[in-house]
Parts: sequence; structure tokens; C-alpha cells
Amino acid sequence: MAVKYHLPDFVRHFKLNMLICEMLRLRPEAFYDGVEIGSVYGTFPTSLWNGGRSFSGSIDPRSIEGIIKQFNDRKIPIRFTFTNPKIKLEHLKDPFCNTCLKMADNGLNEVIVVSPLLEDYIRMKYPNYKITSSTCKQLEDMEALKEELEKDYNLVVLDYNWNNNFEMLEKIPHKEKCELLVNACCTPACKRRKEHYDYIGDYQIRLTEHMRHPDEPFDFKDFECPQMGMALYQTTGYSTHIKPDDIYNKYVPMGYENFKIEGRSVPDINVLEAYMYYMVKPEYRDEIRLFLMLSLTRGQKYFNN
Repeated sequence: MAVKYHLPDFVRHFKLNMLICEMLRLRPEAFYDGVEIGSVYGTFPTSLWNGGRSFSGSIDPRSIEGIIKQFNDRKIPIRFTFTNPKIKLEHLKDPFCNTCLKMADNGLNEVIVVSPLLEDYIRMKYPNYKITSSTCKQLEDMEALKEELEKDYNLVVLDYNWNNNFEMLEKIPHKEKCELLVNACCTPACKRRKEHYDYIGDYQIRLTEHMRHPDEPFDFKDFECPQMGMALYQTTGYSTHIKPDDIYNKYVPMGYENFKIEGRSVPDINVLEAYMYYMVKPEYRDEIRLFLMLSLTRGQKYFNN
């Protein structure tokens, strides 16, 4: 069975993700059996519809086109994280987000959604996109999850609190449609999670509007959450953390095949370590890590074509 990893972020971690894709192609023996790149998720800056993590900046259309092409030429979908829960009717015609969807509208690429309003709009205007139901919906009730899995979603990303509850995981239907968040930085059963997602949604909308009208003041109080900058090995003791051995020895034999690695807002080096931890066999990790770090930091290429 394929073990499909969904990687962060096609803009912030573009170079790292290109390198790991090439390493997987050229050195498959270094990776666990069945490893594939299922998608690379994220948004182009600054997208009003973006959610889950805030993302600011700017990018020109040629760069957008180039990034889409680089992944799609490798048969890897980009997956837009259009998971802002605060979308209103007036936001649906956002010119930048619509342009991004038009540029990537080729039947390969995907969208992650939370807002029913935005989901309906994308299904109507861009029917070629595969739609993923976001973990940001926080579906912790079994009946609600079963209902979600019966809907027309390509994948449903489970709430991280399902992780390691094997008694319940066995009962979930359509395991092939489920995606598990393996390295969540959030505290297990965090009570502020919805509040944080709502804050990020409002922040992203206000930020986008400010960038388009810089004369208007932008005053937004920070949401204090120390978890957002956690390094990989600071979270491995959480009850929600999924260990690499368990992926291959427990989850895959149960029928799960999609696994999401988070890391949109952390440095390349932390994401690189997550890739080593989950995808690369232990005996190859030092070699592959070094090659990728040198390629990232010195611009050298350590691949034999």
C-alpha cells in the first residue's frame, strides 16, 4: 500500500520540498517502502481565504505559475489551504484567490475547506478541484465524522485527538478517505483551538485588506500561543503524536494511507527533520539530512542524475 505524505508549504518551503521530491526519485532505497508525496499544501501570499496559519507577503504571477508547474510536472498536486472560517459573501469574489484557482485549474490540484459558503462557491465555479475537509472543523464525534466521510470529499483530515485511539480508529469507515495529522504542535484537547482558528481568519482578512489599502491603520492584538513555534522533538511526547513505526506497523495495516506533516509556519530545518523522522529509514537519515542541509544552505546540488 502507498504511504502518502502531504507536505507543508509550496511557497515558504518550496526549495526544501523540491529537494525532498528529487531525493525520493533518485534515492528511493533511503525511504520507507511505499512512500509517496500526496500533495504539498499552502497558499500564495497574501490570500484572504487562507486559514490555519497566517501568511503575508506578495508574489508575482510568473512565480505562481512556476511553482504550480514545478510540482505538477512531477505529478504532485498543490493543495490550497482555503480554510478561513470567517468568510462572508463579499469575500467570495476576492480577485487574488480567484486568480490563483484559475491558474491551477487543471484537474490535478486540490483545495482544503472549512467554510460551507466558500466550499459551495468553489464547487460551483471550479468543479475540477478535488475538495478536502479540513482538520480545522474539529470533528470529534463519531457520528459527525461518519457523516462527513459520506460527503463528496476527496479526503477528510481527522481531528488530531483521534490519533492513537486505536479502538475508535478501527471503527472509522472509509479509512482510505482519512488523513491523519501526525506531528500536531497543539496541546492535546486544546480548549482554545477554535478561538485561535477564528483569530487567524479575522487576522488574514484584515491583513489582506490592509495590504490593498495601506493608508488604513492595521492594529491587531497578538494571539498568545507558545505552541506555534514548537520544534519536532518538543511534541513527540504528546498523546496525539504519531510515531513513524506506528504508521507502518499499525495505521497502514488498518487501511490508513494519508498522513499530513504540519510545519507551514516553522523554519525549513524543523520541517526537514520531520521529513527525516517520518519518511527516511534510520540508517540513511544522517546522509540524507546532510545532503539536503548543504543544498539548502550553500546552494550546492548533491544529486547524481
